[in-house]
Amino acid sequence: MTGIIGKYADFEGLREQAVALRREGLSRRQIRDRIQVDNNDILNRLLDGEPAPDWTKRPNAKDDLRAKARELRLQGLTYDQIQLELGCSKSSISLWVRDLPKPPKRTREEASAIARRGWDATLQRREIERQKVKATAQQEIGALSERELFIAGVGLYWAEGTKDKPHARRERVAFVNSDPGMIRVFLAWLRLLGVKPERLQFHVMIHESADVGAAERYWADLVGAEASRFGKTTLKKHNPKTIRKNVNEAYRGCLVIHVQQSADLYRRIEGWWCGIVVGSVSAGDSDG
Repeated sequence: MTGIIGKYADFEGLREQAVALRREGLSRRQIRDRIQVDNNDILNRLLDGEPAPDWTKRPNAKDDLRAKARELRLQGLTYDQIQLELGCSKSSISLWVRDLPKPPKRTREEASAIARRGWDATLQRREIERQKVKATAQQEIGALSERELFIAGVGLYWAEGTKDKPHARRERVAFVNSDPGMIRVFLAWLRLLGVKPERLQFHVMIHESADVGAAERYWADLVGAEASRFGKTTLKKHNPKTIRKNVNEAYRGCLVIHVQQSADLYRRIEGWWCGIVVGSVSAGDSDG
């Protein structure tokens, strides 16, 4: 102990050196090595009151959240409301704002308005994340080869297209869907198979309470077909007792695509699908 005291007997002189080095921007380690101080308690006393240079500070990913949390607290938000708005834990919020005054009690209407704002912010964050995931997944697909489109089209048809049954022979190609993306993929697949546009016939299926004319124009524009290629629209009678969700202006019913003289094509599609089933089973067995 006597050796340590003797080594640092000129404390004020060491402090002057340490402070000067700190103000030059040196780190604790650099100062320790420069003035030969290997006792952390002594070094702490020498540097007492001197802030560390910015370059030695680690960036804190939560600094922005902390600042926002304090701002919201000063606006009078509760921990629950701040959590809804920022998406961080209440334990972190408590540490960040515990020195700030508690918000005054609010009326029920004020509390509801703040809660709605917090929930809207949460929904916005979720939507941003949802779109980000979708965009990343879309980039993972990239351009399709002809074989990839061919296999995708077979699966698409077997999921959504008309199929032959032993009790009801329907060896014809007909595809029904309300998703414009599905319609585009199906038409691209037919082009890949060499099906000529003049072999295609269309008609719309939609509730009678919808804007039928707008739906017919929408589907005609989507497929790039003349009105003469469209058959009579099938209208589904409106049942006022049924609570339907698809009632806004985005509702356009379904488009039906018929391929004329398509019995042979249908048989090939069924065969292709059987080939996919057998191929997938074989691939699964080989992995084992």
